[in-house]
Amino acid sequence: MVLVKIKLQEAGVAGQSGSPSRGRTRSGVDSQPEPSLVRKFLLSRGSSAFADRTFRGLMLLCAFSIFGIVALIATELVLRSQMSINKFGMAFFFRQIWDPVSGDFGALPFIYGTLASSFLALLIAVPLAIGLAIFLTEMCPRFLRSPLAFITELLAAIPSVVYGLWAIFVLVPILREHVNPVLAKTLGWTGLFSGPNFGIGMLAAGVILAIMILPIISSLTREVMTSVPHTQREAVLALGATRWEMIRMGVLRNARIGIVGSIILGLGRALGETMAVTMVIGNRPEIAKSLFAPGYSMAAVIASEFTEASDDLYLSALMEIGLALFIVTIVVNALARLLVWAVTRGTPARIN
Repeated sequence: MVLVKIKLQEAGVAGQSGSPSRGRTRSGVDSQPEPSLVRKFLLSRGSSAFADRTFRGLMLLCAFSIFGIVALIATELVLRSQMSINKFGMAFFFRQIWDPVSGDFGALPFIYGTLASSFLALLIAVPLAIGLAIFLTEMCPRFLRSPLAFITELLAAIPSVVYGLWAIFVLVPILREHVNPVLAKTLGWTGLFSGPNFGIGMLAAGVILAIMILPIISSLTREVMTSVPHTQREAVLALGATRWEMIRMGVLRNARIGIVGSIILGLGRALGETMAVTMVIGNRPEIAKSLFAPGYSMAAVIASEFTEASDDLYLSALMEIGLALFIVTIVVNALARLLVWAVTRGTPARIN
């Protein structure tokens, strides 16, 4: 027994005097861990002041490039339309005459056609888009939700010329033979649905624009409604509200800013649409009360007559119409922003 104890003590002494314990050197001082690759890079690169200034400058350049692009567009439009501005002045935007032969031009019919067709498209598309978004978000069965959402978003990818061809061969005959006679019979007394029924006109342009902007408004509205927390829905239902009251007070109320924003984007698409409108609006520069009558839009007249401009004044008048479209777009977006502020009073929607 004494021999065993002696051997165990010798083994303990050897263990203490042998290799150093983990994390310590032979002198008993803790060893430093080897720095990581990221720390090695940060230590070796030196001062970061120059890199920060460079990055800040690039970001400022990206931000101010937007102002530069807008300024360049406005400058080019103003310079190219100087001849028309000098001859007609501000009266150009309030004149109804468009006579390239005699060199007499006015943009009012085109401004009217653009605004009338765009707001008619909103009147048709907004209820359908919001209803579709509500169905997909709140009521649609799970197996149908993805296919229906995919088809809705696919409509936004169809080229406008394809919409125009479809409108000529499908939509216009339907309007001329089935829809317009019913509207003339029931609402003809208003003066909005009276006169010759050609099928091609302001109503056809408004309908095709509504179809084109519907997927934009619907998709954005659906995303905004999806972002509303489920606790909002549960809280409203817990208070005894019906499903419609839950959607109206718990979802739509909190998503109203995003819905207005989606409508603004849809309006911007409608204002600048060219090919589909050109193919179905009738291309007649006149202002008529009836939606059955042909009309003209600013984008359509530029696309149709730019290659036919035979003299400098004609070309300058078309450039001034482009300037008018630019101004109308800015004014409409400013009014839409003012509407958002009026709805929210500058405060975000409450989501909790």
